Amino acid sequence: MQDYIQFAQQNMLLVAAFFGLLTMLIVTELKRVTRSYTELSTHEAVRLMNADDTIVVDIREKKDLAKGVLAGAKHIPLKDLTKRMTELEKHKSKNILVYDDAGMRSGAVCQQLTKAGFEQVNSLKGGVSSWTADNLPLEK
Repeated sequence: MQDYIQFAQQNMLLVAAFFGLLTMLIVTELKRVTRSYTELSTHEAVRLMNADDTIVVDIREKKDLAKGVLAGAKHIPLKDLTKRMTELEKHKSKNILVYDDAGMRSGAVCQQLTKAGFEQVNSLKGGVSSWTADNLPLEK
């Protein structure tokens, strides 16, 4: 035990970095476990879109739509979401699939939708990037 204390005293910066990373890991895992929406892989998203009356929401900017969109997606840019939330109100009990370019911003939108009372909110893990990487089709 004395060796551990001596090591910690001699390597304070290293020990601080370790505990900082450990704290970030724990916080990230707690957020993942307690989040109120589901992250879906591309294959799970395809199954959901085929098996159910799923509302697909594209939150990318208009300039990004040239790359293509998922079939039947409704375009609501992230910056307009709060103003246009009423367009989704009638779909509160349906499955909603939210996606963006890389899956980085869709989680925040999913949190916002669940707080607004939407019941079955999903995020496409990896966004359009993972969709195209899996050779899935996009509409132009």
